[in-house]
Amino acid sequence: MTTTDEPSAPGQAGPAGGSGRLGPPPWLALVFLMPALLFLGAYIIYPIVFSVYRSLWDAPGLQFVGLDNYVRMFTRPDTFIALRNNVIWLVVAPALVTVAGLIFAVLTERIRWATAFKIVIFMPMAISFLASGVIFRLVYEQDPESGLANAVITTVHDTFSPSAAYPDARPRPEGPLEAAQDAYVLRDSAQPGESVLVPLVGVGADEVPADAEPAAEAESRPDAITGTVWVDFTRGGGGEEGAIDPSESGLPAMEVQAWMDGELRATAMAGPDGTFALTGLDEGDYTVQLAPENFTEPYNGLNWLGPTLITPSIIAAYLWVWAGFAMVLIAAGLAAIPRDALEAARVDGATEWQVFRRVTVPLLSPVLMVVFVTLMIYVLKIFDLVFVIAPGSVRADANVLALEMWQVSFGVNDQGLGSALAVFLLVLVVPAMIFQIRRFRREES
Repeated sequence: MTTTDEPSAPGQAGPAGGSGRLGPPPWLALVFLMPALLFLGAYIIYPIVFSVYRSLWDAPGLQFVGLDNYVRMFTRPDTFIALRNNVIWLVVAPALVTVAGLIFAVLTERIRWATAFKIVIFMPMAISFLASGVIFRLVYEQDPESGLANAVITTVHDTFSPSAAYPDARPRPEGPLEAAQDAYVLRDSAQPGESVLVPLVGVGADEVPADAEPAAEAESRPDAITGTVWVDFTRGGGGEEGAIDPSESGLPAMEVQAWMDGELRATAMAGPDGTFALTGLDEGDYTVQLAPENFTEPYNGLNWLGPTLITPSIIAAYLWVWAGFAMVLIAAGLAAIPRDALEAARVDGATEWQVFRRVTVPLLSPVLMVVFVTLMIYVLKIFDLVFVIAPGSVRADANVLALEMWQVSFGVNDQGLGSALAVFLLVLVVPAMIFQIRRFRREES
């Protein structure tokens, strides 16, 4: 005799006309999932589908053009510049940030003030890209007086190679000096025993050294050519051109040279009162010249915001922002490494560098890969830093796909081409996202 009270197998209809399924019915689960599905559809699916749809229409969205926007996209020079810059970003930025994060993470385990160090490195993550761009726009200013980067570079440069003292000095048109390439030469030759006058103008009051003294006439010496180089300008008016007046200052440290037959025969530096003496000269006619080094323009650093350095400069700003993020993730992975493996390597005689290279880095490779791929995804979307840091004159040289999409969509109001660029950018991001998701699944399994 059979009974009808036994439970049916899952998926089979129950004997009493019910489904036999334990738990709530499927429609109830769908009700609970509906808010999440609506959110997913409104904020992710709809923008993607609409972008694809909009990319098939012309700029105002009135005429269906098929794939013409994609053809235009790949035939525009601006797109190729943006794509080239994105490739540079993709190759350089994630690698730099990952290496910097690894270095900072290792340092946090070896310094005493690790917490303070982490806060300082991670702090830029709390600043928006817009604010970071404003900060680095000021850092990269060309003028060393306002740009920190050039202030540091010019300070180091001037320490080892001082700039010229009188870059704006020049002779009067009717004076005894004439221009010869980058230097100034006395029109008349001089012989040992003579004293010459070398007047200059164009020297501002702030350019006269503090140790300068009132100019004085040099005493003649039979074995040397002597003279005076001074500022031939009397403040408040008066004075005589070409003559040393009491209120006029000498130009100390001005380099004076004596040339004969194309050879440099003597060099002298002017004293505080502007006097100099070219000694050790044989009899003959010499050309007295003010060395070109007296008038070279001061070193003003690098043109960070120029077309050549604009992309590396923005990548440096990106490194400043994201190094803290990489450091935190890698430091977490570093803390999870079993210490027994490190100690075993040290007991076997490995140096600290060998332990780091052959034990720490291989064990950290999953975390490093996560950081690297995540940064690749973010790099493809870079927009804010490029938009803020790059001046308008070089923005085309620093252009990236996201910025090009914005400029096309809202600058020239071509929504069709802008949508095509958006779809292209999505296609570039998708492989990295799939790689990341598959990696997460392998780690979970």
